Amino acid sequence: MLLSGRDPAVLQCRIANLARRHGQITSREKRQEKTAGKASLKHDSDLKLYIKSLASIRCKLLVQEELDKLGLHYGITDLGEVVVKENVTTERLQQINGALLKLGLELIDDEKAAMVENIKVAIVALVRSGNDLPKRKNSDFISTRLNLDYAHLSTVFSEVMGITIEHYIIAHRIELVKELLLSNGLSLTEISSRLNYSSVAHLSNQFKKVTGITPTVFKQVDRLERKSVVNKGIM
Repeated sequence: MLLSGRDPAVLQCRIANLARRHGQITSREKRQEKTAGKASLKHDSDLKLYIKSLASIRCKLLVQEELDKLGLHYGITDLGEVVVKENVTTERLQQINGALLKLGLELIDDEKAAMVENIKVAIVALVRSGNDLPKRKNSDFISTRLNLDYAHLSTVFSEVMGITIEHYIIAHRIELVKELLLSNGLSLTEISSRLNYSSVAHLSNQFKKVTGITPTVFKQVDRLERKSVVNKGIM
């Protein structure tokens, strides 16, 4: 169910649930929430918010503009999560949701967000395991891992993230390819084998489709940027 923002009581309840999932509310703060409707969140880690269909560059730019107006310290990942880097109150979450509603966007409730998070964890395990796991369909791996029907998982994921599970898997694989290219000194052949690509050509074509450049050009650009930084440091 989406946070509609049209029923303040329902919105307050769901935002409080979202708050409790991502941060621990102290006993004192819980009492304050009952009396004042405001609960400050204590975060041991950043608060992740999931926004329906936050996939296009234009949508991300519009969301950035609205969140900047609120003076939030945040980041938006390439994969469509808003990561809030400060303590947040339920009142503050209401402000965020109100800003999103202006754009026709909405926060996703904690149940769906939790499911999406679990799917992402499964995808990370799938991609990073590479050829350590027996070859099997991505859908079978994720469905077995979460013990839920893949069709249902796929529907919820697409609704929340605005992209399919398969596209998310591709995006994550490409991010890992970048990481391996820059940090491990592996060849494309070695990376292709490690990540279960059918061939180097397959890896290169997918990389270019996602990033707009080939892996070779990506490495060259990185090398030039590092050289530029070093030269500036010398100057």
